Amino acid sequence: MSATFVKDIMQPDVVTLESGETLDVADDIMRLGRIRHMPVVSRGRVVGIVSQRDLFMATVSSALHFRRSAEREWLAKIKVREVMSKPVHTVPPHLSVLEAVQRMLNERIGCLPVVDGEELVGMVSETDCLCLLSQLLERNSSEL
Repeated sequence: MSATFVKDIMQPDVVTLESGETLDVADDIMRLGRIRHMPVVSRGRVVGIVSQRDLFMATVSSALHFRRSAEREWLAKIKVREVMSKPVHTVPPHLSVLEAVQRMLNERIGCLPVVDGEELVGMVSETDCLCLLSQLLERNSSEL
């Protein structure tokens, strides 16, 4: 299989947040782009990650039944740095997919920012790994 390294299955175009941005911005980007995880950067370095789960935990709308406008007002008061997960588990592009999957399983996380040195070059997620698994299974079934 040619796709054995993280660089072969990662998504190279990554939408990021700055740590000083507010959660309403993160929420808008995640909803519009259908994004589940966003790396948080500061001075070009990955310093955290925000997930849909982080947004859900930060908003109290489900408990208080906020209107969407009230929820946005609430999220606009919270900085990304206050809810982001840190430290961030990252991987280099030349790491094997197997090792990346094992890290995600061990850490119980759904994605890994891919960094070359300190530069963010991509993101590998559960979905990327499942796509590879699907290709492998498809190929295996056609060889039978």
